[in-house]
Amino acid sequence: MTMLTEVLVSLLILVGGAFALLGSVGLARLPDFFMRLHGPTKATTLGVGSVVLAALVHGGLGEEGGGLRELAVTLFLFITAPVTAHLLSKAALAERRREDRARQQGQT
Repeated sequence: MTMLTEVLVSLLILVGGAFALLGSVGLARLPDFFMRLHGPTKATTLGVGSVVLAALVHGGLGEEGGGLRELAVTLFLFITAPVTAHLLSKAALAERRREDRARQQGQT
């Protein structure tokens, strides 16, 4: 492995770790459910994607499959994370509306 490849892999891992840390801090520190949902879906997805890309550059391209496994993991991650966040937000919004209706009926 050349020095340029090692530097690229190192940078991708550092960037991925920074994004994952930022997403985790956002999950822990943001006040509202919808805001807390934003941190892991955006930042952590980019972080894990960057680490998987580093794995692809490091060893995946030299394998027989040409990094197909790493590309499949990345594709799966980038498809499932937004769908999961969307479904969680719809469920939380429906629960909030149900609570608002119950509160309004209790006041009248």
